[in-house]
Order: sequence, then structure tokens, then C-alpha cells
Amino acid sequence: MEGCEFLSASAAADALAAGELTSERLVEALLARIERLEPRLGAFVDVYADDARAAAREADAARRAGRAASRFHGVPVALKDIIDIEGRVTTGGSKVWESRVSPVTATLARRLTDAGLIVIGKTRTVEFAMGAWGTNTHMGTPWNPWDLAVHRAPGGSSSGSGVSVAARLAPWAIGTDTGGSVRIPAAWNGLTGLKVTLGRVSCHGVLPLAHTLDTPGPICRSVEDAVELYLLMQGRDPHDPLTWHAPAGDPRSDLHRGVGGMRLARMPEHERDGVDDEVLAAYDESLAALAGLGATVVDVDLPRKFVAMGDLAGKIIAAEGHVWVGELVDDDDLPVDGDIRPRIRPGRDMSARDYIEAQLERAAVKREYDAALAGVDALLTPVVRTAAPVVADIDQSTTAAIFTRLINIIDYCALAVPNGMTAGGLPLSLQIICRGHDEATALRVGQAYQAATDWHTRVPPGLDAVAD
Repeated sequence: MEGCEFLSASAAADALAAGELTSERLVEALLARIERLEPRLGAFVDVYADDARAAAREADAARRAGRAASRFHGVPVALKDIIDIEGRVTTGGSKVWESRVSPVTATLARRLTDAGLIVIGKTRTVEFAMGAWGTNTHMGTPWNPWDLAVHRAPGGSSSGSGVSVAARLAPWAIGTDTGGSVRIPAAWNGLTGLKVTLGRVSCHGVLPLAHTLDTPGPICRSVEDAVELYLLMQGRDPHDPLTWHAPAGDPRSDLHRGVGGMRLARMPEHERDGVDDEVLAAYDESLAALAGLGATVVDVDLPRKFVAMGDLAGKIIAAEGHVWVGELVDDDDLPVDGDIRPRIRPGRDMSARDYIEAQLERAAVKREYDAALAGVDALLTPVVRTAAPVVADIDQSTTAAIFTRLINIIDYCALAVPNGMTAGGLPLSLQIICRGHDEATALRVGQAYQAATDWHTRVPPGLDAVAD
């Protein structure tokens, strides 16, 4: 099938089932595109070309024998380089760990391969997954494919996952989100990203940053694909106690019900300060579009500002992150990214009392937001305040995660969907925020929006002109 590398994961699965495409053909097309574009984009740390080819041949044989393990048997996926595969190197984006061999296979990776998905490679990440801009001084910063003339931020920390899917190097990818690290790469790469509720997807075998905030999630081209990848990943895992009490649910049953009768909250007027005009225009148009589909858009008083909640998240991330990588961050002789040290080092001096008080404040904030949003189905905000900035202009002492960190703090879920373009051709994004374990509602709103718009179908221009 000509152009199969441009197929979404769901479309590729349908073509495989219909016999119009083989997994071997799909893998070869993607590997050829990676070989051509990877030197320019730098999305991958490692590409598993030989293993992917072998897995594709096995997948085709299984389909011919009527033994497909799932609808997506033979469809490739890319994994963020903090997800362990036993015997493979997993660097966590760190030069210090460039030879670290994974001792286990992450539960989510095993679930995907058990379903017949083919891991095509590992994607770049901010060091220790600690940063929203997507930059990495020692291991390389992926190039946002929406601007081939200027190096713009890919979004972090799941930077390579976002770039790989946007550039059609993989149909979909896995990222992780501790304060926005699935949603921000999705936003700046024109993709759909789902931040799941804590405990929905096992973190066993995923290198931790802040274990009370970390959530793996899908980065895809559409809500339809996000639903399917989420279902393949989620569920109880005996290795991760946080998954033991998550309620069961299948978002597919209500996915196409639309938003008629829903109450959707807009962010308070004061939260618009500091947000680019083009971002606000796209946001307002999204609210109008959803209202036109039958939703009621309402105002709510939120108990605390997003910026303040970002600061609270930063304290918890620093404290927990220092537990996991503090010995590396505090050793000035090690090649740790100088932009990362100041984000984690404050955890060294945080007392047990300060940490417990931060977690108590977090619990109070959650109660406040539960009360404030009791009468609405979802809260809508932009994902980020600006489109992807130029890497050279980034102030690394700041964060892009203004609108995203709160969601991790209050254990909610959220979906990022493309909702416009700047005059310069950069993607913009809408965040759909729902209560914990209510991924079904976030996905339902996102599906209704994507059924009425085509922003998620846009492809970065100019990639076909990139020389081999």
C-alpha cells in the first residue's frame, strides 16, 4: 500500500485486517522514513530495525493463521526512553545512564507486545523526564517538525514521542506525564495526548520522577487512536499497587454520544493574562464550536490560580525526584544537564515536614476543586500559553506547564486535542479536564470536537522535501 506510513494506527489496523497491507510493508515504510528524517529531527535514541522486521514477519504469519492477538497485531509503536525493556538500554535521557541496561520489562510494554504491537524504537526525553520544554543538553533536543527553518521546542518531557508521531515516523507513541509531559508535546506537535488518572496505567518498569504524580499515556493522531492505545495499556497490575483500586470502564461505549446536554466550564478571565492572542482566539473558537454541538459553556470560580498550583507541583516533584536521582544531580562531576540540576536539587533540602505539608496542601486543593467543579462535566483551558517557542529563546528557569501541572496535583485526567494554527503555521491545543477516572468523558468531548473539526488531520509541511 503506497503511503502506508501516513496511516493512523486504527487505519493501519483496518488495512491489515482487510489484507490490503502487511505488517512487513508497514514497518519497512516507517523504517525508510525514519532513516531519511531522523538525522534532521532526532526523535529517536535507538531504532530497533532488525527486531521490528522480525516481529513484522511473525505478525503477518499470525494473521494468515488466524491467530492475531488483537486488532492492532503488527502495528508499530514508539516508547519513551524511560520505559524499560529487559536487556535493552534505557537511558532516561541521561548521559550518565547511556549504558544502563533495563533489568525488567515495563508492564505497559509487555501488554503492548502481548497484543502484537511492534516496538519500533525508543524516543528521546528530557533528562530524568524533568522538563516541559523538551530540551536536552547532552542527549539532544528533537526538532519540532512544524518549523523546519527554526529549531522550536518539541515539548517535554516526552519530546521524541511527540516528534515521532507528528512526523509520521510512528503511528502512535507512549509518553509519561508528571506535570504535562504527554499533553505539552501533543500540543506543540499538533497531536492528541491523554493524561490518565494516577493508577490507570501501571508504572512498573517505568523510571520514576515523582511517584505520586507519574502517569504513562498515549500520544496519537486522534481521539480514536488514543482510546485504543489507552485500553491496551490500562488495568490492574500486581507489581503496581496504585492500579489495584481503579474502577473498570470502557470509554468506547459513550465515545460517540456527543456533547449535547453537557456543562463545560471555561477558565476564569484572570487566567487569560499572559496567554498569547492566537491561543486565546483558538480557545474561544473551540468553546463556541462545542456550544454549537449542544454543550452549555458556563463560568466557574476556581479556588486557586494555575500558577500557584504549578509551584506546589514543583515542590513535590523536586522532593520525590531527589529520592530517585539525587545522587546523580548532586555530583557535579557527572554530566547531568545543567538545566535539570536546579529543578531537582531543591528536594535535597526539603524536610520531611515540608514534604508532608505539601502533600496535605495537595489533598486540600483536590477537595476545593472537587467542590468548585461539582456542577460541570469538564473544565476547558488551553494546554499551553504559547505555540512552540524557539529553543534558543527559552528561559530554562521557567516552565511551560502553567495549565497542566494542576491536573496531576488533583489526580484528575485530561486530554489535549489540536484546536487551531498560528498565522505562522504552528499548532495550538485545547485541554479537556475531567475528574479522576473519568477519562471516558474527556475522550467523549474530544471525539465530538474532532468529529466537527479537522485540526487533528494536519501534517507538518515540507518533510517530503527533506533530503536523504
